[in-house]
Amino acid sequence: MSTSRRQKTPGSAWLMREARSQAWRLALPIGLGLAVSICQVGIAFLVARILATLLGFSTGGWADLAGAGALMWASAGLSAAQEMAQQSAGEHARARIRAALFARLLALGPADPRGVGEKAALLVDRVEALDGFFARWLPAMTLAVLSPALVLLVVWRADWVSALVLLCLGLLVPVAMALTGIGAARESRRQLDVLGRLAGRFVDRLRGLATLVQFNRAEDEARALGAAAEEFRWRTMRVLRVAFLSSAVLELLSAFTLGYLAWRHGALLTGRGLTDPTLSLFCILMVPAFFAPLRAFSAAYHEAMSARGAAADLASLLEAEPETGLALETVPRRVALVFNEVELHHPGAARPAVARLTFAMNPGETLMLVGPSGAGKSSVLRMLMGFARPTAGRIAINGQDVTRLRPAELRRLSSYVGQRAHLFGGTLRENILLARPEASEAELLRAAESARVMAFAAELPLGLDTPVGEGGHGISGGQAQRVALARAFLRDAPLVLLDEPTASLDPGTEAEVMEAIGRLCMGRTAIIATHSAALLGLSGRVLELGGRKLVDVD
Repeated sequence: MSTSRRQKTPGSAWLMREARSQAWRLALPIGLGLAVSICQVGIAFLVARILATLLGFSTGGWADLAGAGALMWASAGLSAAQEMAQQSAGEHARARIRAALFARLLALGPADPRGVGEKAALLVDRVEALDGFFARWLPAMTLAVLSPALVLLVVWRADWVSALVLLCLGLLVPVAMALTGIGAARESRRQLDVLGRLAGRFVDRLRGLATLVQFNRAEDEARALGAAAEEFRWRTMRVLRVAFLSSAVLELLSAFTLGYLAWRHGALLTGRGLTDPTLSLFCILMVPAFFAPLRAFSAAYHEAMSARGAAADLASLLEAEPETGLALETVPRRVALVFNEVELHHPGAARPAVARLTFAMNPGETLMLVGPSGAGKSSVLRMLMGFARPTAGRIAINGQDVTRLRPAELRRLSSYVGQRAHLFGGTLRENILLARPEASEAELLRAAESARVMAFAAELPLGLDTPVGEGGHGISGGQAQRVALARAFLRDAPLVLLDEPTASLDPGTEAEVMEAIGRLCMGRTAIIATHSAALLGLSGRVLELGGRKLVDVD
């Protein structure tokens, strides 16, 4: 139980801070809700006069009927406007949170261990789960106090006993909500956890669909996904069961209040000869107006519980320490690099990813990082891009400790090409311009020519305007790698970081890519993590990483 509370508290606190920042947007739907309550009071009074007239107790006329009709139209219009204002507040809150979350995930980059599916669930499902909190719960929470208070004040002037009955039974509503809400919050959190796992598994299997088909595992995986979907359905039904129980309690309280007041005022009319039956009918008709905001509060309460479950995951990301450090006034044209006894430890790992690494590079020098898988080659590159911070030792660029710079500033200094280039859906031109959107046409063509992109783009009907599918669908792996190198040429950063850039290429394509890599590294400080014997010929400096063993070959 204590663990659950610790998980919920940060999410709840974060939600309330977000709510305070949205307060001015919520003033309009709250004001409109109060106007609806005032209309309902007027409608109840006029309908009471009409009913009393029909029963022969009063002398109401067509004016009462016309007034009630006008107030009904006004109430309907105000309710529609309130709903639109609530939707607008919810949409704005979700858009702002989603933008902040997306920016945070981009800042984390490969340092974030979450899978693609889990990140998609955070950006879509978790953020969407907050809609009820901002659009309905916050206005309903305020109106659940103001609107019943308004009704009680009016009813008190007509019959203080009726007002006291409404007050006592109305106070039982939050108690019932709290008792059922404990279970609702727990079940909502479990439901969202199951949904996150289901989304992650689905995206992961979809990306590896060809492998599943190749090994005849598609049907087995479909059954496994079906089982996961069934667990999600079961969790959803448990959430709905708790919500229906809460609604049943509220309806029971409302029905009991209505029945008791009808019995009481009926007895007063028949037994004691009450002189103003309009007020008796008015008190009875005010019961739905009294419980309407409480009913909205009840419906939104469970959405708030779901939102708190989602917020527990979001708060840990959005409330993380912001990036701090110095900013670069200008990007230097040449960089010198020094690693001094650098270590990197990942949480929970048995041994360090990088152990006591020391080397130095002069501007324009190329260094080959070699070693077995897991020796820390990629970790070195991640530290230089700001996706990981050294846990010991010092990394200096031009004499400046990199830990004093913002991680984003480190990425301004470098161009990175990985083992498999990721191309986005669009044209070749758009994919290259991703590195520097403001580049001129001449700079774009020069980068494409240097990376040997024009060697194959010239043969395409649309040249650089040829569309490619997501992930580079429509061109070969070697061609996609040359597009990635063109990005690096266009970025023109002083530090070049390459991680197994020719690992998946055939010998012929590897030779072409190596030629482009040689041009890219010329005059720039470059670090190439590789297993390729052919690439080793690009530099006389080779640094071998192997556990704690370090060899510098010149």
